[in-house]
Amino acid sequence: MEMTKWLDEQGNLIGDVAVPSDDVLKTMYAEMKRGRMIDTKMFKMQRQGRMALVAPVSGQEAIQVASALVLNKEDWIAPSYRDSVATMLHGMPLENIIRYFKGYSDGGGAPEGVNVLPVQIIIAAQMLHATGVAFASKIKGEQARTVTFFGDGATSQGDFHEALNFAAVYKLPVIFVCQNNQYAISTPVSKQMNTETIVERAKAYNMAYEYVDGNDILACYDVMKRAYDKAQDGPVFVEAVTYRLGPHTTSDDPKKYREQTEEQQWQQKDPLVRMRAFLEARGLWDEAFERAIEDRASEEIEEAVAKIEETPPPTLADMLEKVYETPPTLIQEQIDGLRGNE
Repeated sequence: MEMTKWLDEQGNLIGDVAVPSDDVLKTMYAEMKRGRMIDTKMFKMQRQGRMALVAPVSGQEAIQVASALVLNKEDWIAPSYRDSVATMLHGMPLENIIRYFKGYSDGGGAPEGVNVLPVQIIIAAQMLHATGVAFASKIKGEQARTVTFFGDGATSQGDFHEALNFAAVYKLPVIFVCQNNQYAISTPVSKQMNTETIVERAKAYNMAYEYVDGNDILACYDVMKRAYDKAQDGPVFVEAVTYRLGPHTTSDDPKKYREQTEEQQWQQKDPLVRMRAFLEARGLWDEAFERAIEDRASEEIEEAVAKIEETPPPTLADMLEKVYETPPTLIQEQIDGLRGNE
C-alpha cells in the first residue's frame, strides 16, 4: 500500500507536487496552531478541576484541518470525542466544545446552520450516523458529502463494518477517515488486526481508498480533495497514519504502555513542526506571524472560558427537557417538580 506523502520530517517537499496558495498554507498552519493551543488550555483546565474530562487531540491536527478545509457549508461532519479541530473549522463554536467537556448537557450541539452532529462517545457509532446522513443526502438529491472520523480502535467494532457495508452497497457520499494514532487506549494496532494497514479493508467492500501520512498536512489536503471528488460516486475510506502525543483522555496514563523512545520518535514527526519549517523556508513564517496566531487564539480561549464560567451550569430539569420534544406526563411531572425546587 503506497502512502501519500509530500513533506519529509524536516519540512522539505518530496517530489514535484502542486502546492496550494500561500493563503491556504498559512491558514493550514494557523488552524493547527489554534487547535493545539485550545487543546493545551482544556487539558490544564481539567487538571485544575475546571473540566470533567478531556480527550486530547494534539498530534492529530493535520488530517482534521485538511478535511475541514475541503468541505463546503452544506457538507456534514459526524465526529467522535477527539475531533474538535475539524468541527471548529466547520463552524462549531469553541464555547460549545468547552461546555461539552465540562459536562454541560447543552454542550456538543451545533448552532442552526452548522452541519456538525453531536459528539459521539460510543466507539464507532458516529460511522453509522454518518452513513445515515449520507443516505438522506442521496435520497434528497443533494450534493452534500458527509465526513466521519474514528480511531484505529473503532475498526474492531461491529458498527465499523456495518457502516462500510451499507455505504458501499448504496454508493453513499460519505468519507470514512480513520485517524490511526497507533493505540486504542492502551491496545496497540498490532494487537487489534493482522493486516499491514487498516485501509486495505476497504477492498473487501469494493470501496475507493486513500492511504496518507496523517502528520503531513499537504498530503492530507491532497488526499482529502481526491476523496471528496470520489465521494460523489460512492464512499471513500481514508487511513491517516498519525499519533496522539498525549493520553487517550485525561484519565489515562500513556507511560504505562508507551516507551519514551517511541514518543520521542513521533514528536519528530509533529505536523506543526514540519509545516512551520516548510513555511519558514518559503518566507511565509516569522515570529510576528506566530505571535499573531497565539494572540488571537489566546483571546478566543479566554473569552469563551470566562463566558462559560460566569454562567450557571444547566440544571437537572434542563437535561430532562432535552430528551423529548413533548415530554410524557411522568417526565413532565418530574421536570415541574425539579423546577419548583430550583
